[in-house]
Amino acid sequence: VDVFQAWCGPCKTVVDLFRKIRNEVGSDLLHFAVAEVDSIDALEKYRGKCEPVFLFYAGGELVAVVKGANAPLLQKTILEQL
Repeated sequence: VDVFQAWCGPCKTVVDLFRKIRNEVGSDLLHFAVAEVDSIDALEKYRGKCEPVFLFYAGGELVAVVKGANAPLLQKTILEQL
Protein backbone atom coordinates (compact mmCIF):
# COMPACT_ATOMS: atom_id res chain seq x y z
CA VAL A 1 0.00 0.00 0.00
CA ASP A 2 1.41 3.37 -1.04
CA VAL A 3 0.51 5.62 1.91
CA PHE A 4 0.32 9.28 0.91
CA GLN A 5 -1.07 12.65 1.89
CA ALA A 6 -3.35 14.63 -0.44
CA TRP A 7 -0.88 17.48 -0.85
CA CYS A 8 1.76 15.25 -2.46
CA GLY A 9 -0.26 12.42 -4.03
CA PRO A 10 0.74 8.78 -4.48
CA CYS A 11 4.31 7.96 -5.49
CA LYS A 12 4.21 7.65 -9.27
CA THR A 13 7.91 6.83 -9.59
CA VAL A 14 7.50 3.25 -8.36
CA VAL A 15 4.45 2.30 -10.44
CA ASP A 16 6.65 0.91 -13.22
CA LEU A 17 8.62 -1.14 -10.69
CA PHE A 18 5.43 -2.69 -9.31
CA ARG A 19 4.15 -3.42 -12.82
CA LYS A 20 7.44 -5.11 -13.77
CA ILE A 21 7.48 -7.31 -10.66
CA ARG A 22 3.78 -8.10 -10.97
CA ASN A 23 4.31 -9.23 -14.58
CA GLU A 24 7.20 -11.45 -13.45
CA VAL A 25 5.49 -13.10 -10.46
CA GLY A 26 1.88 -13.06 -11.64
CA SER A 27 -1.04 -10.86 -10.80
CA ASP A 28 -2.50 -13.28 -8.23
CA LEU A 29 0.45 -12.88 -5.85
CA LEU A 30 1.00 -9.12 -5.83
CA HIS A 31 -1.57 -6.37 -5.39
CA PHE A 32 -0.82 -2.66 -5.24
CA ALA A 33 -3.06 -0.07 -3.59
CA VAL A 34 -2.90 3.55 -2.54
CA ALA A 35 -4.31 5.05 0.65
CA GLU A 36 -4.65 8.70 1.62
CA VAL A 37 -3.76 9.04 5.30
CA ASP A 38 -5.88 12.16 5.78
CA SER A 39 -9.08 10.19 5.15
CA ILE A 40 -8.22 6.91 6.95
CA ASP A 41 -8.06 7.07 10.74
CA ALA A 42 -6.16 3.77 11.02
CA LEU A 43 -3.25 5.40 9.14
CA GLU A 44 -3.16 8.52 11.31
CA LYS A 45 0.37 7.78 12.58
CA TYR A 46 1.71 8.31 9.03
CA ARG A 47 0.28 11.83 8.68
CA GLY A 48 3.01 14.41 8.19
CA LYS A 49 5.51 11.66 7.34
CA CYS A 50 4.89 11.34 3.63
CA GLU A 51 8.25 10.16 2.32
CA PRO A 52 6.42 8.10 0.79
CA VAL A 53 5.71 5.09 2.98
CA PHE A 54 4.95 1.63 1.59
CA LEU A 55 3.14 -0.89 3.78
CA PHE A 56 3.27 -4.60 2.98
CA TYR A 57 0.46 -6.87 4.14
CA ALA A 58 0.14 -10.65 4.02
CA GLY A 59 -2.84 -12.51 5.39
CA GLY A 60 -4.29 -9.25 6.68
CA GLU A 61 -1.21 -8.50 8.82
CA LEU A 62 1.39 -5.76 8.37
CA VAL A 63 4.62 -7.61 7.58
CA ALA A 64 6.99 -4.88 6.34
CA VAL A 65 7.36 -1.11 5.99
CA VAL A 66 9.60 0.74 3.53
CA LYS A 67 10.06 4.48 3.95
CA GLY A 68 11.09 6.43 0.88
CA ALA A 69 11.04 5.65 -2.85
CA ASN A 70 14.05 3.34 -2.72
CA ALA A 71 13.44 1.10 -5.75
CA PRO A 72 16.10 -1.54 -4.89
CA LEU A 73 14.82 -1.86 -1.31
CA LEU A 74 11.20 -2.00 -2.48
CA GLN A 75 12.02 -4.75 -4.98
CA LYS A 76 13.98 -6.70 -2.36
CA THR A 77 11.15 -6.39 0.18
CA ILE A 78 8.50 -7.44 -2.34
CA LEU A 79 10.44 -10.52 -3.41
CA GLU A 80 11.25 -11.48 0.20
CA GLN A 81 7.60 -11.19 1.23
CA LEU A 82 6.39 -13.22 -1.74
